Amino acid sequence: MLYVVGDIQGCFDELMALLDKVAFDHSKDRLVSVGDLVARGPKSLEVLRFFMAHPESCKTVLGNHDLNLLAILCGHRKAKKSDKLDAILDAGDQDAISGYLRRQPLALWFEEQKLLVSHAGLPPEWQKEQVLAASSLVSQGLQNEGWQQLLLDMYGDEPSQWSPELTGTPLLRYIINSLTRMRFCRPDGSLELKCKACPADGISQGFIPWYQFHGPLPFTVAFGHWAALEGELTRSDIKALDTGCVWGNTLTLWCADNNFFYQQPAIS
Repeated sequence: MLYVVGDIQGCFDELMALLDKVAFDHSKDRLVSVGDLVARGPKSLEVLRFFMAHPESCKTVLGNHDLNLLAILCGHRKAKKSDKLDAILDAGDQDAISGYLRRQPLALWFEEQKLLVSHAGLPPEWQKEQVLAASSLVSQGLQNEGWQQLLLDMYGDEPSQWSPELTGTPLLRYIINSLTRMRFCRPDGSLELKCKACPADGISQGFIPWYQFHGPLPFTVAFGHWAALEGELTRSDIKALDTGCVWGNTLTLWCADNNFFYQQPAIS
């Protein structure tokens, strides 16, 4: 079975409880995270080491918190106390953690299930081909000699509008923002990255949830990042899996093979 889990953010005990519920078997099942393995929860280091220990059965895409951790590990940012990253920063294997995260993509495609996974969703004007090509560009940047500069350059909200003429740093920043930070867009399809509200509140401010730019899709999109959605979307082709476990709500696991959902309430 292929399972997709919402934003874990250090909620290791809840993840283990969910995997126990479905009798997860590393020899035949696969687990995919929608990103944000770390930050704000109590056991980010344990989550990372679990995924690192099972590279064949456990996959992840990068979320904004994962990229921020990379920037912290290479000295570009300072950790916030609220992100609870001390255990990672005090561990003796930061280089291994950094290397692992640098090898993870922004998007994954599963042909059998016709499933696209990214942290924030599917940007306006893009289909899966653009998403996968964009993910590949960022992966190349994270794995070449200039990877630390890429992490420094990724911060900022511009350019907010997609254009096929984008190149270099502006292109990479747009890709990272659209695949790890996007929730709302403006009516012209440009990214609105400040608003983190529920859809109704964002719409009242004149913004449009990104998924409303897409008609029915010939594949399924699974994403996280937007806890205010509470996992509730009426569309069968888009699965919102961030249900705010780190905020005291639940961690959600979705089986892509039978469309079953499993939830684990926050333990701590």
